[in-house]
Amino acid sequence: MPESQRPPLRRMLRAVSVPSLVAVAAGGAIGALARYGLTVAFPAAPGEFDLATFIANTVGGLLIGVLMITVTEVAPGLSGIRPFVGVGILGGFTTFSTYIVDIGRAANVGATALAVVYAFATMAAALLAAAVGMYGTRRLLVRGRS
Repeated sequence: MPESQRPPLRRMLRAVSVPSLVAVAAGGAIGALARYGLTVAFPAAPGEFDLATFIANTVGGLLIGVLMITVTEVAPGLSGIRPFVGVGILGGFTTFSTYIVDIGRAANVGATALAVVYAFATMAAALLAAAVGMYGTRRLLVRGRS
């Protein structure tokens, strides 16, 4: 059977390497532990602004911006670190699923204004941080080499 006619899952599994899977899993464990540390350091009850998730998503956005410029423009030969750092560590550290749950929890306890502010503030901060990370990395490392 030609490759194009194989089931999509089988094609995907054939394309994934074991070292990449190990890198993602190890990085994910590190990132998730770091995020858990933030939730212990900054606990939030329903109806309170979840600072831990806000910090994780904002710092994660910044670091993703730095990583993407680094592996695409500064040192393309380091693209192998993307599974470990980008998908693993930063994927395990950032937590948009918890962000969505936090919005629902705030709304369920009657803190609708907080839910709306939290929803927009977290998204805006994470996107702005990613843009700052990309801009800063490009300015410091890419233009600095020219």
